[in-house]
Amino acid sequence: MQIEQLNFHHLFYFWRVAKTGHLTKASQELHVSQSALSSQIRQLEDRLGEALFERSGRRLVLTETGQLALSYAENIFGLGRELLGRLQGRGDGMVRLRVGSVATLSRNYQENWIRPLLADPQVTLSLESGLLDDLLRRLLEHQLDVVLANEAMPTSPDRPLHCRFLGSQAISLVGPGSAWRGRSLRIPEDLGGLELALPGPRHALRGQFDALCAAVGVTPRLRAEVDDMAMLRLVARDSGWLTVLPEVVVQDELRSGALVTVGRSTKLQENFYAITTSHRHRMERLEQLLAHSPPLAEEATLQHDRDTLGPVQKKSASGSTRKPLPGTIRTPT
Repeated sequence: MQIEQLNFHHLFYFWRVAKTGHLTKASQELHVSQSALSSQIRQLEDRLGEALFERSGRRLVLTETGQLALSYAENIFGLGRELLGRLQGRGDGMVRLRVGSVATLSRNYQENWIRPLLADPQVTLSLESGLLDDLLRRLLEHQLDVVLANEAMPTSPDRPLHCRFLGSQAISLVGPGSAWRGRSLRIPEDLGGLELALPGPRHALRGQFDALCAAVGVTPRLRAEVDDMAMLRLVARDSGWLTVLPEVVVQDELRSGALVTVGRSTKLQENFYAITTSHRHRMERLEQLLAHSPPLAEEATLQHDRDTLGPVQKKSASGSTRKPLPGTIRTPT
């Protein structure tokens, strides 16, 4: 069979039925009758010379050939979605960048990452947050260009992903400046019985913190556990409790002095990743973002340390370097 003999309209109908697993659901979605839909798929099977579905009760199950056809259809129509997304706004000379981020990721970090584009008059940004699995599904369906996450994702034949390490952020214990300025605590040794707000169980660093406390037999008094970093920022700012979180989340409060760093641990670290698909078309502006980690998270911490510790010693003429400040964004060299 030649490529011109392949009916992509039939292939599209097959794709939608395969995704739903039901003729009824697919026919309702596509606004066609079940008999017409079934006829289109039979014509595709006749053209290919092999069955694509077999029945299992009331459901349609893909055959081995059907699974192969679905994998190609996902790429074909996924790229079609990507094409439509890229063309949106192109008539006005605009470039559209669609960014997803996990709900547990700091909004300050996300803003810092996209900041170079905020002043670009030729870029339209589409930003959304959600659960990692949902975002990856949309990425693989070419409805997103990149997903920002705080955990790495391995690639596999079923999920051809490319995971790029952007940098890491030391985790800090912060508290109200009025109560904790000039004081410090060891993490986790000094936290027994203290009121704490923590990232929720879904956050990557929560398991690290719980393991540290268990290792030394320390049990803080948990007052709040919050998955969303924007809400944890508000809790840290307004509750009066000590809070464990990346400093980038509260960079503005640290700069203003409303919050101060009470302790840091080199054993607690949050990593940042940009996840893309292996089959995506290169976008110049996205490549520029992927090549550079956001500078402002580090700058906020440096400014805070200047305010509290005095001027930071820079690299000397002899070539010696100052010790890296904890809490700053570290990027791979």
